[in-house]
Amino acid sequence: MVDLHTHSTASDGTWSPGRIVEEAVRLGLRAVGLTDHDSVDGNAELVETGRTLGLPVVPGVEISTRWNGVTFHLLGYGIDPRIPAVKAAFDRLARSREARAPRMLARLQDLGVPITLEEVRAEAGTALVGRPHVARVLVRKGVVRDVQEAFDRLLGRGRPAYVDKDRLDPAEACQTIRRAGGVAVLAHPGLIEEDDPALLRPLLDHLVELGLEGVEAFYSRHTREQQERYRSLAVQRNLLVTGGSDFHEPGSGGPALGTGYGSLEVPDACFEALARLLKERRPELGPVLNPGL
Repeated sequence: MVDLHTHSTASDGTWSPGRIVEEAVRLGLRAVGLTDHDSVDGNAELVETGRTLGLPVVPGVEISTRWNGVTFHLLGYGIDPRIPAVKAAFDRLARSREARAPRMLARLQDLGVPITLEEVRAEAGTALVGRPHVARVLVRKGVVRDVQEAFDRLLGRGRPAYVDKDRLDPAEACQTIRRAGGVAVLAHPGLIEEDDPALLRPLLDHLVELGLEGVEAFYSRHTREQQERYRSLAVQRNLLVTGGSDFHEPGSGGPALGTGYGSLEVPDACFEALARLLKERRPELGPVLNPGL
């Protein structure tokens, strides 16, 4: 069993990349991937800890984009962030996130919520400030019971304190991932269908034309029926099948590392197929994907 979709303190998770690897070893996972939001800052620590502990790891990123009015995410596995055009794209996204935070807090303050940028930056630490950091401060201050309520009442799309951010368009996102030697995978298609049930198939076909190479069929919030349907959609288009928990924080009511909400089982074959493609494209990743060899 593997988990190819996790988040660390490099974006909006609460565990360091190294801690995620350590816990993956403790849980007996075969491999683990890191996919922080619009950030590859945690990948060096992920790779180093994976080598030290002998666990295969997959460095990655999760990029937010939008098509036909619906927001969705692309996972980019195995990218090389040193390429100037790739670095420029992530720098632009980082600046957008930094500009977004004060605007969210201003809206909260207009609503009478006592929260400051200093408090949120302290929560984020060295990571870019994101909505989960704001939510955790709201929980700590007693404004809401938990992170989910913070999103439901205040921070989610369409809620009073929501502020949109810059996104790469799908073509730029796929091009950025491929230019960096990576593999583009459509994240959690079930969430796309929640927004627009008719969008998924045309979106998939459009993304394949742009260079999409995989679909995240196994996901914490996908039912068994959804998993099989998304796997079938991937196979029909000769795409990889991947999966992961979307782990952010232990004990928060969100998905747990490796098992999601208790029933997630991502087959080893998902990692093995992805690793084969990445080793062909970036041979230098061989020791990362197979540290025991």
